[in-house]
Amino acid sequence: MINIKFPDGNIKQYKSGVTALDIAYEISEGLARNVLSAKVNGKVQDAMIPLTQDSELQLLTWNDPEGKSTYWHSSAHLMAEALEILYPGIKFGIGPDIENGFYYDVDFGNNEFSKEDLKRVEDKIIELAKLRQQFIRSEVSKTEALKYFTDKGDEYKIELIQDLNDGEITFYQTGDFIDLCRGPHLPDTRHIGSIKLLNIAGAYWRGDENRKMMTRIYGITFPKKSELTEYLAMLEEAKKRDHRKLGAELELFMFSEKVGAGFPIWLPKGTALRKKLEEFLIREQEAAGYQQVITPHLGKKDLYITSGHYEKYGKDSFQPIHTPREGEEFLLKPMNCPHHCEIFNYKPHSYKELPIRIAEFGTVYRYEQSGELHGLTRVRGFTQDDAHIFCTSDQLKDEFLAVLELTKKVLSKLGFNNYTAQISLRDPEDKQKYIGSDENWEKAEKAIIDATKEVGLNTVTVMGEAAFYGPKLDFMVKDAIGRSWQLGTIQVDYNLPERFELEYTGSDNQKYRPVMIHRAPFGSMERFVGVLIEHTEGRFPLWVTPEQFRILPVSDQYNEYADSVLKKLISNGLRGSIDDRTESIGRKIRDTEIKKIPFMLIVGEKEVESKSVSVRKQGEGDKGSMSLIDFTEFIIRQL
Repeated sequence: MINIKFPDGNIKQYKSGVTALDIAYEISEGLARNVLSAKVNGKVQDAMIPLTQDSELQLLTWNDPEGKSTYWHSSAHLMAEALEILYPGIKFGIGPDIENGFYYDVDFGNNEFSKEDLKRVEDKIIELAKLRQQFIRSEVSKTEALKYFTDKGDEYKIELIQDLNDGEITFYQTGDFIDLCRGPHLPDTRHIGSIKLLNIAGAYWRGDENRKMMTRIYGITFPKKSELTEYLAMLEEAKKRDHRKLGAELELFMFSEKVGAGFPIWLPKGTALRKKLEEFLIREQEAAGYQQVITPHLGKKDLYITSGHYEKYGKDSFQPIHTPREGEEFLLKPMNCPHHCEIFNYKPHSYKELPIRIAEFGTVYRYEQSGELHGLTRVRGFTQDDAHIFCTSDQLKDEFLAVLELTKKVLSKLGFNNYTAQISLRDPEDKQKYIGSDENWEKAEKAIIDATKEVGLNTVTVMGEAAFYGPKLDFMVKDAIGRSWQLGTIQVDYNLPERFELEYTGSDNQKYRPVMIHRAPFGSMERFVGVLIEHTEGRFPLWVTPEQFRILPVSDQYNEYADSVLKKLISNGLRGSIDDRTESIGRKIRDTEIKKIPFMLIVGEKEVESKSVSVRKQGEGDKGSMSLIDFTEFIIRQL
């Protein structure tokens, strides 16, 4: 007999070899029909795998993120089965679930495949799903795995297998289709309901621009047709909100092939918006005791070897720049934290000085693959609202809670009130990805968990998503149409202070290591602005919008008065411009609406005589006539 502990704390005995699905059927048939996979001792696995030892068990359904992940991973597998039936001889790369749906990378060889073929594949997937095929898992040796895919002639799977060890290779089979896969998968295909294959794109094998270009097929599935309909409607809404489209229309930012892909150029209006965000955070930081610093855009390679960034991210960094004479090697900095460690180290510190809080809007550089670049949300050069706090262990909880409150305040100020805090911990099954001792990791993880419990923060815990030097608290923010974005982050780090040999003198005159908190409420300015554009559809909060008003003279003879109005309002701290084109007032109003400028001030003969402006609010229409003092106060009340 084995003991099974459930999430509610109840423990029950079962025969060894029972499956999670068996347990679900014992609870209720309705529950069993909805079980997609199971979390056993913190690890997600098939619901059909026998349980042979005492375990903590959580049954996963569509309502659990891990359940959705299993559902979409299985859908990718079923799509591959359909493709192999329709296009014999094709070869497969990888087919993971992603945040919304799944994809599979396919080498079609001599077969032609285009977006017009997606419907044919959809129909075959629906046909296969109705067969209620089981996802059959089998463990195979490396020799067996290599032989199977060598006989099949699939060099992509062979390459993947060569990176694996005996004892960690599994196959999954549905019907006649067999795939190299670690799972988990659904009990059978009947769960896969409504499907939509969304798009195709080119993707280099293993992200290497020197390797074969494969066809990446994106899709999504849902248990119910109504859910798919809602999702497709959301995609249509997302197209209207696309920050790349709106960013160009509102003249916020641009990209230049001559400058290079992934390097955004901020135009005057975008710069004004960004500066307002920066000014807001600087004021909040100064009130909280932060000191601003500026560090170089590059550093010696040795700096990042010391920090561990070169080992972990060297391949994703811009490669070393060699000096022509001295032979030194420099990197464009991928992170600000090594520079901040050096700032702490530049002079001795006493415990009386701690906590030391230093902040910087520091630009960093990472070499993202060209196919992964996406407007402002995935770039190669971006500015983090970075800060690092160096404190004692006793100060850690209070400092963490203060950063937590600051991050919540930033999100609230910009209208992001729907979010979940994700506690991202180290993967206990793959500690090689991280630096530092188990003791340091346990202390850091406990600090985050205890702090979030103390304030009753709504959290989820995800294993394996920690930074390589420490666990973190990521804010997963939902936008106006329900999409989730990772924005602010707070990280606890015992490891970089060790690697940089940071010290302070304690009250007993002994040397101690500080604890380091990394935090960035915005995350990166580029990504935050991109998400803000889509969240607001370009209708920014009034306090941050680049152009709060536009003055529209009825004809050229009122331009002089319009100019005097502009100067007066700017002197009162407002931001705006004049549309002095020789166009009809109707055309000017329509164009200003398109530009999403909050207020239009129409001036003509009546307004000149009464020293006033006629006010229209974007999306709402006429607000009547106001004096300049009344209009200024009207705006200020809304900031």
